[in-house]
Amino acid sequence: MASCREYLDFILDQLSELEDISYRAMMGEYIIYYRGKVIGGIYDDRFLVKPVKSAAAMMPAARRELPYGGAKEMLLVDDVENREFLRKLLEAMYPELPAPKKKK
Repeated sequence: MASCREYLDFILDQLSELEDISYRAMMGEYIIYYRGKVIGGIYDDRFLVKPVKSAAAMMPAARRELPYGGAKEMLLVDDVENREFLRKLLEAMYPELPAPKKKK
């Protein structure tokens, strides 16, 4: 099942307090970037983030879910209504995320 554009728009609106949020459509889903780094994505109308230490600490009860078959587990963000929480989550995650790969 692909994600709907309306859910992407909702998540982007919730993240609008952060600068440099972008996304890329990929096979019916959406990869979400913060300041050029992949933080997670929208998969089957679920907002999933990479399971870095800060994200796990801020969401200790978060379910680990697969974005798609064969992928690594990610953390399900349940509190998508809370803009302040989402801002703090992405800001905490940013230093732990790998730098974008250089294009050849």
